[in-house]
Amino acid sequence: MKVGFQKKIKNLLGTFRKGKVGNVALKAGQASKDFGAAAFKEARQVKLQNPVKSVGMKLFLMFFVSILFFVLIVGAISYSISKNVIKDKVAASSLQTVTQAGKKLDFMYQTFDDLTLQIMLNKDLQDLLEKVPTLDPSSYEALDMVRTLTDKLNVITFSNKAIKTLHLYRPDGKLIVLTGSGGNSFTDNASSSDWFKEVVDGGGKVAWLDSKLKGYSSNSANTFAVGRVMRNTLTNSTTAVLVVEISTDVLSKEIAGVSLGEGSDVVITTESNKINAAMDFNNLEKDAAIQLTKDQLEAGNGSFTTSNDHLVSYYKSPVSGWNLVGDIPVSVLVQDAKKIYNYTLLIALFAAIAAVLIGLFVARMIGRPLINLRNLMQQGAQGKLTVRANYQSKDEIGQLGASFDVMMQQITTLVQQTSASAQQVFETAAELTNSSKVTATAAREIAVATDEISNGAGGLATESERGNELTHHIGLQMKNVIEANLEMGTAAADVQSSSEQGTKYMAELIGKTNLTEEMIRSMVEKVDNLKDSTRSIRKILDLLNNMTKQTNILSLNATIEAARAGAAGKGFMVVADEIRKLADQSKQSIDVVGQITETIQKEIDETVVVLSNAKPIFQEQIQAVKEADMIFNQVTNHMGGFIQQLSTVSDSISTLEQSQVVLSDAMTNVSAVAEESLATSQQVASLSAEQLSISNGLVKLSDKLDQLSQSLNDTLSKFEI
Repeated sequence: MKVGFQKKIKNLLGTFRKGKVGNVALKAGQASKDFGAAAFKEARQVKLQNPVKSVGMKLFLMFFVSILFFVLIVGAISYSISKNVIKDKVAASSLQTVTQAGKKLDFMYQTFDDLTLQIMLNKDLQDLLEKVPTLDPSSYEALDMVRTLTDKLNVITFSNKAIKTLHLYRPDGKLIVLTGSGGNSFTDNASSSDWFKEVVDGGGKVAWLDSKLKGYSSNSANTFAVGRVMRNTLTNSTTAVLVVEISTDVLSKEIAGVSLGEGSDVVITTESNKINAAMDFNNLEKDAAIQLTKDQLEAGNGSFTTSNDHLVSYYKSPVSGWNLVGDIPVSVLVQDAKKIYNYTLLIALFAAIAAVLIGLFVARMIGRPLINLRNLMQQGAQGKLTVRANYQSKDEIGQLGASFDVMMQQITTLVQQTSASAQQVFETAAELTNSSKVTATAAREIAVATDEISNGAGGLATESERGNELTHHIGLQMKNVIEANLEMGTAAADVQSSSEQGTKYMAELIGKTNLTEEMIRSMVEKVDNLKDSTRSIRKILDLLNNMTKQTNILSLNATIEAARAGAAGKGFMVVADEIRKLADQSKQSIDVVGQITETIQKEIDETVVVLSNAKPIFQEQIQAVKEADMIFNQVTNHMGGFIQQLSTVSDSISTLEQSQVVLSDAMTNVSAVAEESLATSQQVASLSAEQLSISNGLVKLSDKLDQLSQSLNDTLSKFEI
C-alpha cells in the first residue's frame, strides 16, 4: 500500500513537469522576465543622458587635452633647459669678472700696504720718532719736531689724492701729528678706540679698518683706514702707531667699473658681512643683503643661488680680507628666455583652436549618428517596434545601424510569437486552477488523517521503548544483586574462617603472654640481686682505695727516711718510688672500676624502673587478649547464621532473574512492532505532506500563471507591430 501511494505521487509530479502547461508557463515567464530586464536597462540609459558623458564630447576633450598638454610640456621643458643653461653660463662669467675685479682691488690694497711699509722704513721719520719720548710736549724742540714730521707726511699725503688724513700716535694712544685735508682728530688720545686696539694687536702687520660714514677724524667722511705699528728697524722697539685714512671713493670707483649685467649690484663687504663700499654711501656699515657663510668665506671665491632667486658671485681678498660680492637677479638673466615661454603660450592657443575644430568635426561625424540611433532605441523601448535606422555607410556606425534594424525585426517576430503563446497560456491556466484546487482539498484531508495515525504510532513506540529500557535496567540491577550476594557469601565464609583462625592465635597469644609475665617477674628478682652485688663491689673498691692511700703514705715516709740515710738509703728510695707508682696505678684502676660500677648500678636502677612500669602494662595486655578471644568466638557463631540466610536469599534472587528474562523478551518484541508501525506511519505522513505541498504549489502556480498571462497580454498590447 505504501509503495503504491508513492508511485502515484511521483507520476503526478512527472506529469505536471512534462506537460504542455508547464512548458508554456515557463516560456511565458522567461519571455516576460527578459523583456522587463531589457526595458529597465533602456530606461536607465535614457535617464543618464548628459552632454559631458556623450561619445562626441569625450572625443572632443581627448583631442583638446592631449594636444594642449603636449604643447605646454614641450614649451615648459624648453624654457627650463634654456633658463638653466643661461644661469650656468652667466654664473661662470660673473665669477670670472668678480675674480678679475677682486685681483685689481688687491693690487690697490697692496699699494696702500706698501705705502705704510715705506713710511715705517723712512730713516728720517724713525729718527724723529725716536726723539718724541725724550722731549717736553710744550718745548720749542717738540714743536719744531712736530712741524718737521708734518712737512714730511704732507709730502706723502699730497702725492696721493686718495689719502684723506695721516695719523701718528704714540704707543700709549696720544696723538703726535695729523696731516692731510681731513682736518682734526676726534680726540687727542685714541687708546680706548676699538680701531686703535685692532692696529696695536696686529703686532706690526697691516690692519685694515672698515669704512665709516663719519670717518676716523672730525672733518673726514666716508673713509676707511690702514693702520700699522711703526717699529725701529735697529732696535725693533715700537715708536708710533700709523693710521692712513683713505676715501671710500677709490673703492666705489673700482666697483663702478664692474658690470655684471642689467639689475646687478656689486658691493664690498667685511668679514662680518657689513657693507664696506657701495655705490650709495648711505649703505655703509649696514648689513649686506647677501650674507656669506663661514664655509663660503673659507672657500675664497665661488657662486651660488639664493632663496629669492638671485645669482651671487664673490671673491675674498687675501690682502685686506674684504669680499667683493656681485648680485644678479635670475629673472633679469632669463628675460630673453621668456620669449620661448611666450611662444609656447601662443602655440598652445593655436593648438587649442585646432583641437576645438578637430574635436567638433569628430563629434559631429560620430555623435550625430549615435544620437539618432539612441532616439530610435528610446522609441523602441517605448513599444514602437516599427522604427528602423536605414544607415547606408559601411563603417562601424553603419554596421551598428544594420544590427539595430535586425534586432528590431527579431524583437517584432518574438512579440508576435509571444502573443500567440500568451493566449494559449491564459486558456490553459483556467483549467489548471480548477484541477489543482480539487487536488489540494483531497491532499489536505489525507494529510490530517496520516498525521493522527503518525502521532498515535509515535506514542506507542515511545511507551514500548520506555518499557524495554525499564526491563533492561531491572535485568542489570538483578545481575548486580546476584553478584553482590555471591560476594557477600564469599566474604562471610572468609570472615568465619578468619575468626576461627584468630581464636586459635588468641589462645596461643594468651599462653605466650603468661610466659612473658613470668620471665619479667624472674628478671626483676635477678636485677635486684645484681643491684645488691654492685653495692658489695662498691664497698670492696672503697677498701682498696683506702689501701692505696695508706701505701702511698708509706712510700712517702720511706722516701723521707731514705733521704735521711743518704747514700745508704738510695736503693730503698728506688723501691719506695716504685711502690708509690704502683699505688698510683692501683688508685687509677680502682677509680676506673668505680666509674664502671656506678654506671652499671645506674643502668640496673633504670632497668628496675622500666620493668616495674612494664609489669602493669603486661597485665592489662593479658586482660585485653582474653576479651578479644571472647569477641572472636561470638563473631564465629554469628557468621554461621548469616551464611545460612544468604543461601536462602540467593535462591529467591535466581527465581526472580528467570522471571525478568521472560519479561525483557516480551518488551523487546513490543518495541520492535511499535517502531515498525511508527516508521510506516511517518512515511505515509511525509508522502501526504509532500502531496499537500505539491497541491498547494499547483494552486499557487496556477494563480501565478493566470496573473502572468494577464500581465503578458497587457504588456504585449503596448507594442506596435
